[in-house]
Amino acid sequence: MKEFDLIVIGAGPGGYVAALRAAKLGASVAVVENRQTGGTCLNRGCIPTKNMLHSSGLYHEISAGGVAGVSADGVNFNIDAVLERNKEISTKLSAGIESMFKSAHIELIHGQGTITAPGQVKVSSEQGEELISSKKILVATGSVPARPPIPGLDQEGVLTSDEILVGNGRHFNSIVIIGGGVIGVEFATFFNDIGCKVTILEGLDRLLPIIDRELGQGLGMIMKKRGVEMALNAMVKSVEKVDGGLKVNYEQKGTAGSVQGEVVLCAIGRKPYFVGAFAQELQPATERGRLVVDSNFQTSIPGVYAVGDVSSTVQLAHVASAQGTACVESMFGKGSNTDLNLVPSCIYSRPEIASVGLTEAKAKEDGIPVKVGKGLLGANARNLIINGDRSFMKVVANAETGVVLGAHFMCEHATEMICELSQAVANKLTVKQLMIAMRPHPTFTETLNEALQDLSAKLG
Repeated sequence: MKEFDLIVIGAGPGGYVAALRAAKLGASVAVVENRQTGGTCLNRGCIPTKNMLHSSGLYHEISAGGVAGVSADGVNFNIDAVLERNKEISTKLSAGIESMFKSAHIELIHGQGTITAPGQVKVSSEQGEELISSKKILVATGSVPARPPIPGLDQEGVLTSDEILVGNGRHFNSIVIIGGGVIGVEFATFFNDIGCKVTILEGLDRLLPIIDRELGQGLGMIMKKRGVEMALNAMVKSVEKVDGGLKVNYEQKGTAGSVQGEVVLCAIGRKPYFVGAFAQELQPATERGRLVVDSNFQTSIPGVYAVGDVSSTVQLAHVASAQGTACVESMFGKGSNTDLNLVPSCIYSRPEIASVGLTEAKAKEDGIPVKVGKGLLGANARNLIINGDRSFMKVVANAETGVVLGAHFMCEHATEMICELSQAVANKLTVKQLMIAMRPHPTFTETLNEALQDLSAKLG
C-alpha cells in the first residue's frame, strides 16, 4: 500500500492549490480525482462562464458599435463555437494543473476516492481498486447545482448551469431563469446579449440579495432597460410542459402568475457534494448538507479535513483555494497570512459588480457607526468613451476612526479594482491613507477619488 504525507480527494480550486502548497512544504502528496482536474470552476463554472460572457460581450459591443463610429454587417453569434472554445480553454488549464503536479512530484490518481477508515483511501476506477494511506486526508469534492423539490423541475428542458456549460447550451429564443443570484444574473447577461428573451424569477425583493442593496437594485434597473423581464418576490410553484417549451407557475405577494420560455434554467445555487467520499460505516458530522469542520478544517473524523464548497458557507473558488492553503499550512506547522473572513465577491454582469467587507446595513446591524462615500461614473471620461451604463463606487468607513470597512463597486473592471479596497480593509487603512495615492487619468478608478473625497468630507 502506497503511503503519503497527504491525500487530497478532489482536484478543484481547493484541492489542487492545497496539494501544490503541501508539496512546496516538502510533503509527499497524492491527489485523487474522478473527473477532469480543475473541478467545477475550471470545467463547468467560473472559467467557461466568463469565456461565454466575453464572447457575448464582444457580440454586443460590435452590434452596438455605431455609437463609437464602428459598424459591421452580418455579425453572427455562433454558440457552438463558443462552447468549443470553453472546452479548449478548460483543457489547456487542466493540462497546466497536471503539469504543475508533475513538476511538484504530486501523484495524480484517476478514480473515485473513498475514505474507508481514518488514514486509508480506496481508489476505484476501470482498472480496479487500490488502497493508499496517509495520516492526513483532505476532502475537496466541491458542489453540484441544487434542484429544490418543485413539481416539474426535473423534466426535460429544465437545465442547470453545468448542463449549459458542458454542451446543452444553444441559441434559445427564450429562457426563464429561476434565481436572481450570481449564477442567474450572469447567465441573464449572456442570453440577453445574444438576443434571447430573458425572464428572471427571484424569491426576494431584488437581484443579488446577499450583497449591498443598491448594487442589486441598480443592476435590476439596467437589465430592465435592456429588455430583461423579472418578477421579484416570486416563489416558483411548478413547471409544466406547454407548446413551444415550458411554463413556470409562481406566486407573487399572494397573486398567481406564470411565464413561458423555450427552456428553464434552475439557478438557485449549489449544494455540497461528497457522495462516495466516505464509506457507509464512516460518516462525518454534517450540518445543512455541509461537512462540519473545526478552526483547522478538521472534520469529526480524526485526520480527515475538508475545504471549499463541501464544507464552506461561501462557495467561491478563491475561498476554496485560500482555505486549502491555510489548511495544509496548519497541518504542516506553518502560519497562514490570509484573512479568511474577508472575502471579495465578483459578479461578471455588465457592468461588473464587486464587493468586499461590510455594507452600510450590516455595519449598522452590528452596532458600528459608519459613514458612506459615493462616486458616480456619469462624468468619468473612460465610462463615457465606452458608452457605459449608470455606474458608481461606494466606500464604507468607521465614522469614529475613518478606517475603511467595506467597498461596493458597480462599474467596468470592478472585479479588478476591488483588490485595492480588499487590501485597505485587510490592513485597516483609513480614508486619509487611501487618499494619499494618486490615481491616473483617464481611468475608471479615478472615480474612487470622488468617493473618498465625499467620505472624507462626511467624516470631518
